[in-house]
Amino acid sequence: MLKTLTVLHTPELLHTLASMGHGDEIALVDANFPAASMGQRLVRLDGTDLAGALEACLQLMPLDSFVKESAFRMQPVHAPDELPEVQQVCQKIIDRAERKHVPLTGLSREAFYRRAAKAYAVLATGEQRPYGCILLKKGVIFPPNSR
Repeated sequence: MLKTLTVLHTPELLHTLASMGHGDEIALVDANFPAASMGQRLVRLDGTDLAGALEACLQLMPLDSFVKESAFRMQPVHAPDELPEVQQVCQKIIDRAERKHVPLTGLSREAFYRRAAKAYAVLATGEQRPYGCILLKKGVIFPPNSR
């Protein structure tokens, strides 16, 4: 056990997040997503929902502040402008972690799948709510007093 880490910070997740570089992306996906066939690297957190996995990632990983869009969501097929409850929860977690509003940019299902297939990793959760799929672009951790 290590201090300040949760049970969701598995060795596999820690290695994946630490191995990612600036601009690399990670897709956090629900239980229906074809994670095993889609991801270049697969991390499994089947015992948690999307919100828990997102909080675990954002405790350690900043979002990219050099680009306009660094957080993405899968849009519902028949209601692309609708923000499902699971994504509303994620929006609050992202804003709290980043200490500012970082909008979840909508991607069609097909565009999300294409982007997830190219992502550094896919993190499969046990999320059962539909459209529990988001994608994050990793940012930079600056040394103290360097900005």
